[in-house]
Amino acid sequence: MREARWEDYELIDCSDGERLERWGDIILIRPDPQIIWHTEKKDPMWKNAHARYKRSSSGGGAWQYNKKVPSQWKIGYKNLTFGIKPMGFKHTGVFPEQAVNWDFVSDKIRKAGRPVKVLNMFAYTGAATLACLEAGASVCHVDASKGMVQWAKENAQLSGLSDKPVRWLVDDCVKFVQREQRRGNKYDGIIMDPPSYGRGPGGEVWKLEEQLFSLVELCLPILSDDALFFILNSYTTGLPPSVMEYLLSVMIKPKFGGRVSSSEIGLHVTRSGLTLPCGSTAVWEK
Repeated sequence: MREARWEDYELIDCSDGERLERWGDIILIRPDPQIIWHTEKKDPMWKNAHARYKRSSSGGGAWQYNKKVPSQWKIGYKNLTFGIKPMGFKHTGVFPEQAVNWDFVSDKIRKAGRPVKVLNMFAYTGAATLACLEAGASVCHVDASKGMVQWAKENAQLSGLSDKPVRWLVDDCVKFVQREQRRGNKYDGIIMDPPSYGRGPGGEVWKLEEQLFSLVELCLPILSDDALFFILNSYTTGLPPSVMEYLLSVMIKPKFGGRVSSSEIGLHVTRSGLTLPCGSTAVWEK
């Protein structure tokens, strides 16, 4: 398992379906259904957190505040800075376990010794985009949510990267890639972080495990002949890392060579010294 190490973020403890987390100076409690153990909650912060996200029996949920929390605050990871705020459906704007992938792309870009062009699909608030920009790449950042793209722009400004070569696009990722194919545009790196569930143009529901092959297949024509990496992230329980590794191996390696690896990614838990799994990643690299 690959584990991200932070200073401004800490997973203090986890028990009874919840995480106890420190985001800078703010302590939050958030639900996590995979935390099925009932260990004793010895840390006093369990009773003294700033806010807790409580799920509703009818679906969704809401934040319950015990202390005053800023509408937004900042945390840093290495040379990057992110704006954090409690959102609906328990999110804060950053998935801290993804830092291992930010480090990976930064290293690949820096070692390339040439201009590198990256496509970040389903790009959310732009943490991977910022990592690529900071390492010297040009990036095309695509997300269907206007609010998330605006947040990503704000993160770029916080990180001092606003003047870097980036295209911020509010667009459907599939339609965008189809247009890039017609234009003949190519990318040296692709980062794909699709949602577990989504809706098609006609409102139809799709599941990632049913659509992933076609999503990856769609991207193959826009990979450059000298591509560096293709990263596929998943939070879908029905998609273990080994399945994603097999998928990238049969789709990318025959044409581009290189190697494929996969792993769970997770976060170090301070109280237990163990690692909480937080998702899966498969990586093709040259």
